[in-house]
Amino acid sequence: MTSRRISRREWLKTAALAAATLMTKAHAAQPLETRRIPKSGEAIPVVGLGTWQVFDVAGNASGLDEARDALERFVTLGGRVVDSSPMYGSSEAVLGDLAASLGVQDRLWVATKVWTSGREAGIRQMEDSMAKLRVARLDLMQVHNLVDADRHLATLAEWKKAGRIRYVGITHYHAGAYAEVERYVAKGNLDFLQINYSLAEREAAKRLLPLAAETRTAVIVNRPFAEGALFSRVRGKPLPPWAGEVGCASWAQLFLKWILANPAVTCAIPGTRNARHVEDNLAAGRGALPDAAMRRRIEAHVDGL
Repeated sequence: MTSRRISRREWLKTAALAAATLMTKAHAAQPLETRRIPKSGEAIPVVGLGTWQVFDVAGNASGLDEARDALERFVTLGGRVVDSSPMYGSSEAVLGDLAASLGVQDRLWVATKVWTSGREAGIRQMEDSMAKLRVARLDLMQVHNLVDADRHLATLAEWKKAGRIRYVGITHYHAGAYAEVERYVAKGNLDFLQINYSLAEREAAKRLLPLAAETRTAVIVNRPFAEGALFSRVRGKPLPPWAGEVGCASWAQLFLKWILANPAVTCAIPGTRNARHVEDNLAAGRGALPDAAMRRRIEAHVDGL
């Protein structure tokens, strides 16, 4: 009988995997950090779940099973904030159906968007979204990418006063729209801004995030991994050993903790229907966050890859 000697590289890889697994389990035992919505004081978890593309799986049995497992794991581990849109195909209906079948509707904090032109068309679309999501009262309705924003925000002010929605917001995903986004945030009457922000897309930190803090506007971060571009950059690269200083066992956790370390951010919403990725992402919402010096170290490291 012969035995194969493992190389130092293989041993280090195995040891790192074991350490990451133990760290993730340890994180799962810690409470998920929450942050308060400035205009109400309500606390929500700092990591949520996005449904863009990943929950657009109506009619796909394997995709639905994956989405069910992901949502169940998300709620079990303390997740609450889920974001969708009528732009996302069947995502709203899939989310609503799965939440009902799992019996977790009352444990979710649900956000969606209006994405059409015209007052009446907007009302019809929002009512359709609420029916698909199976909610009588929505936590957050956002004007998607500022489409007909003035008209829809007027309607949403009426709906909020009537108790049909709890919070009002706007969204965008591209730095080219920041000047217009800034104009709406500066008015100070929005509850939420949803915007792209990541190590690959840092522009929002220059003016928008400080303005949101100044106007007491909660911030939801979309595209936290820049649509996967950050993972492409680090593919095959080992996680730096000093990432453990802020409890990071994966690149995803490092990327998310860098975002969450900005105090203007209320919640980040990475999209996935992979239950393991859900668990990995939520781990970023537990434990220590990078201080200013560590954030600069993370930026320099990623920039140098």
